[in-house]
Amino acid sequence: MSFQPQFPGIFTSAEGARPVQDDLPLAHPLPATEKQISYARVLAAKTGAALPRHAEQDRVALSKWIDNHKVPAPQGRFSEYPSSKQVQFAERIARIKRSEVPPECFRDKTLMSRWIDGNKPR
Repeated sequence: MSFQPQFPGIFTSAEGARPVQDDLPLAHPLPATEKQISYARVLAAKTGAALPRHAEQDRVALSKWIDNHKVPAPQGRFSEYPSSKQVQFAERIARIKRSEVPPECFRDKTLMSRWIDGNKPR
């Protein structure tokens, strides 16, 4: 004999799914990390923009400020190629697994990232 608790109405299909509300303010926002703060200070010095007043108290607000003020990545002929660190890591994984990195991964950083994620040792 097994005992299964009964909770009437808790899993009724008439209720449906409830939407998640991300726009609600947090009761206590998380403070910014030290790395975030130091990077924001470097950006502020480079761009001449002033940091928000209470930057250290709100991680999300500081992250949005950083996204708005950071220098965009350079776009050019080789901007879609994987970085040298990505290639080194992929080749190390291939040696461990005694396989090869597919040649198309060397021309696209997204493909290289997917190959790494699918093949890295756990």
